Amino acid sequence: MVAFIYIYYAKRGVLFMARKPTDKQLFKMKNEWLKQSYAEVKPRDFYRAVFPEGSFEREGHPEDEKCNGVLTVIDGEKARNCIVFDELNMVDEVKGAEFAIMSPVGYSGRNRTARNARWLYGIAIDLDGVEMAQLRDVFHQMKHDFLPRCTYCVNSGHGLHLYYLFEKPVPLYRHLQDQLREFKYELTRKVWNRYTSTYTEREQVQYQGIFQGFRMVGTQTKLGKRYLVTAFKTGDRVTVEYLNSFLMDESKAVTGFKYKSDLSLVEAKKKYPEWYERRIVNGEKRGRWHIKRDLYDWWLKKIQSGAVSVGHRYWSLSVLASYGIKCDIPEDEVLSDALKLLPLLDDISDDEHNRFTKRDVLDAMNMYQESYVTYSRAEVERVSGISVPPNKRNGRKQATHLKIARSTLAIMNEDRGEVLQGRPDKKKMVEEWRTTHPDGKKADCIRDTGLSKPTVYRWWK
Repeated sequence: MVAFIYIYYAKRGVLFMARKPTDKQLFKMKNEWLKQSYAEVKPRDFYRAVFPEGSFEREGHPEDEKCNGVLTVIDGEKARNCIVFDELNMVDEVKGAEFAIMSPVGYSGRNRTARNARWLYGIAIDLDGVEMAQLRDVFHQMKHDFLPRCTYCVNSGHGLHLYYLFEKPVPLYRHLQDQLREFKYELTRKVWNRYTSTYTEREQVQYQGIFQGFRMVGTQTKLGKRYLVTAFKTGDRVTVEYLNSFLMDESKAVTGFKYKSDLSLVEAKKKYPEWYERRIVNGEKRGRWHIKRDLYDWWLKKIQSGAVSVGHRYWSLSVLASYGIKCDIPEDEVLSDALKLLPLLDDISDDEHNRFTKRDVLDAMNMYQESYVTYSRAEVERVSGISVPPNKRNGRKQATHLKIARSTLAIMNEDRGEVLQGRPDKKKMVEEWRTTHPDGKKADCIRDTGLSKPTVYRWWK
């Protein structure tokens, strides 16, 4: 027996009954409606629009010294990151994949972290709960300039991905990343309204960061193999200034930024050979405390033991991602561990409306970013509902403990003739920042490094 859902409507005072389309039928209906006015775009053509030719390093040509795209493929409980070179061959390789995501961001390296992010090629907004009435209203509002007109509209299954591609990519300097995140939140609040989505409750709106990955065009939607993510060309490229004009809160506008010209790696190698050897050749990260993976493993066991309640599932994985980057755990390993936890976290769902899904896992993995390295113990306890005991010092006061630790460190350094551990060299932190930001200002350095104003001023010259 097949069960149908029926909806009722009135026409000239007479009540009629009509069958509501299934999710699969609705997906096809949205595609047909979009085809009436807009051209469907093939996956490779779509990503060539997102990342114009020359944006990335050519495969086998490290001398290009450019960034690259990073896509994530999830197969069961295994996740792997794949580098996308300028030829976009990986786009073809993942066609039809069950789950593959990518963000409109250029990275230096394999991991999708804020630290590695170099260029933002556009803003993508995930609009969920889109049926035919909502689809028509999205474009009605765009036509009448209530909403900004998107460059591409992607039919993702239950919703839409609205891509606003920039005329020129925006450089992802540290001090701009937070601004751009708040800017995207505010733009999302504008786009996601009671006419464009069936999810009208405030807590149902999905506020996602600028590094959020989206199901790739040409891969499967949640509806299965026969229902692939589809893209349509719907408008022109935009500017940040254009999007600013649609924000309800003008304080969230991104202004005053400029495209800075950083030194190329070739120039940096000649001018700062020591920095080049340390950071590029040896792959050393910017100075900060490094923590053994014991913390990460302890938290993973906490989740596995069933210590997480329904309302704290997302945040428990967010903390896992945060501890992952603190302990220098590769992103692939953290994501794989999180996916293995999915059945456990989904099993404790108390109704069908709060099931825990792969999408929830991926959203939580956005915490795998350098900006969250300072996630405090108190904040971890607050968001996760799990007690995190302080480190033991054998009953000593903190001041005494630190005095002993520093004395031991000094003895070790003197014995070996080198610095084995301890706080990052602040002078080097300032020098390294100036190397990568030759036109940067002291205020930017303070924001990016987290150092105090006196410290930055002291070592500026």
